[in-house]
Amino acid sequence: MSYAIIGFGKIGQALAYAFARKNIKVTVASRRPPEALAPQAGAIGPTVVAKSLQDAVEADTIILAVPFGEHREVAKALPSWKGKTIIDAMNTFGVPPEELDGLPSSAFVAKAFIGATLVKGFNHLGATKLAADPIVEGFHRVVFLSSDDEDAVALVADLANQLGFAPVNLGKLNQGGRLVHARGRIWGQLIFQDLFKKEQ
Repeated sequence: MSYAIIGFGKIGQALAYAFARKNIKVTVASRRPPEALAPQAGAIGPTVVAKSLQDAVEADTIILAVPFGEHREVAKALPSWKGKTIIDAMNTFGVPPEELDGLPSSAFVAKAFIGATLVKGFNHLGATKLAADPIVEGFHRVVFLSSDDEDAVALVADLANQLGFAPVNLGKLNQGGRLVHARGRIWGQLIFQDLFKKEQ
């Protein structure tokens, strides 16, 4: 399984730290050329490799950590996303609901990535919390996952476990998933909830 993070701002870098901590290889890319990202990627860890967007989208599982308005540009990188899993770590706070066709933001994003399965995840915590070690005194920091595809949730839950987080499945995007979506200028009820689960 290969992984990429598209977007190398605060959230993208925080997630890169999570991968580096567990020595899991991850490609990072953004609008900037890879040589501009390479120094910061290298400083995070040797398993974090800066590449072009076109190279990054070859990964099996891709985390979207770009500003919401840029996801359509990323989607243009491939004519078909069949066989790929997209993890939507973006937020739409301040985006008018009518711009999303009345859909939860991740369902709206899914329409741009034709053929992919999409999971909402890693979006409810700030960058500082995401970058920190998720294991504290035997407790694992919770990450909420939501998708209309159960197999995709299982795949992303496995990744979350590998990274040291405790995944919690909220169900479908238009049900439990609404708890981790912003609607206009209102945050979902689970956004910023920093919860932990005891190690089993």
